[in-house]
Amino acid sequence: MKLKLLSAAMIAATATTVHAGTVITDGEDLVISTQGGLKVATKDKSASFQLGGRLQWDYDATESKANAKDTTDFDVRRARLFAKGHYGDWAYKAQFNIAESGDGGGDAEDLYIRYTGFGKMANITVGRQKESFGLEELTSSKDISLLERSAMTEFYAPGRSGGIQLHGKGSNWTYAVGIFEADGDSKNDFDNTAITGRVTFAPIKTATTVVHLGAGATRRDADVSADEVDTYNIELAGAFGPFHAQAEYFDSELGQVETDGYYVQAGWIITGESRPYQDGKFKRVKPGTDGAVEVVVRYEEGDGKYSDIGLESDQLDGEQTSVGVNYYANNNVRLGLSYMDGEARDASGNKFKGDELRARLQFAF
Repeated sequence: MKLKLLSAAMIAATATTVHAGTVITDGEDLVISTQGGLKVATKDKSASFQLGGRLQWDYDATESKANAKDTTDFDVRRARLFAKGHYGDWAYKAQFNIAESGDGGGDAEDLYIRYTGFGKMANITVGRQKESFGLEELTSSKDISLLERSAMTEFYAPGRSGGIQLHGKGSNWTYAVGIFEADGDSKNDFDNTAITGRVTFAPIKTATTVVHLGAGATRRDADVSADEVDTYNIELAGAFGPFHAQAEYFDSELGQVETDGYYVQAGWIITGESRPYQDGKFKRVKPGTDGAVEVVVRYEEGDGKYSDIGLESDQLDGEQTSVGVNYYANNNVRLGLSYMDGEARDASGNKFKGDELRARLQFAF
């Protein structure tokens, strides 16, 4: 009898401990999602808060005999955390780089406030954000098919800057135009400015088939003898079931100096999934229960930044071929392997060759 009473007392104590906490809300009921990251939103969608990020561990082997480079490394390519959310017609995002290959981290990346009260066709974003230029540049580093962006994108796309941008979208089109700081984050950063814009249109857009057209331009104050740098690009891309392809052409003029280049890229998802497309850019593959396997190849030629294969800043005019394979274990984990090989010439016509082998383990949430 005593044993039964002791057992009953222990069960009652355990039940009391388990149910001791109570969660209450001051307002609408909450919907909590833990699919990958953590997102909390009110049931009426009037407010939300989300935490997320990415961690990419890379093995990298780069060799350029002409430049006396032969390096191997194993470190964090990117480690980022973000918080974003909205309340009513106002939204925000704060993303920080905790660590990154080649520097100590600690930098703010996305850091902006957005007004959405005019609807999807007209949003205003103020703060540090990506300038709307280039399909590959605007595709997140966690979603691009090859592990590193092309030498063309690295050379021509401006990336993130502080500024003010007006942007909107419809069912199959997007636009964006903004004014940004042209020389990065310095004490006098808005003395030199840039005007950047992009438009996209998808004449065909279904769940498994997409045809994408896009164009972008940026005019930037130049801190050299010429007054301005004008850069343009044209985008063409598509997804057809498990196959996808994209190409971009870039042209830039600084006074009497003109540079240009292009890349073409094609991929095949062997397991049959389609590459997602949303708001004028592509997302990473969403695998089935057994994962997804993707192979991809890219060729590029022209004036670009070939530093990934160990070439120097004055070795611009060249060509590069890249091949890669990805395994998407689930919506968060990706294993990738890529090889890049190319050559470029300096102003005197001397040729410099280089290559890179890179492997990555990625967790994005």
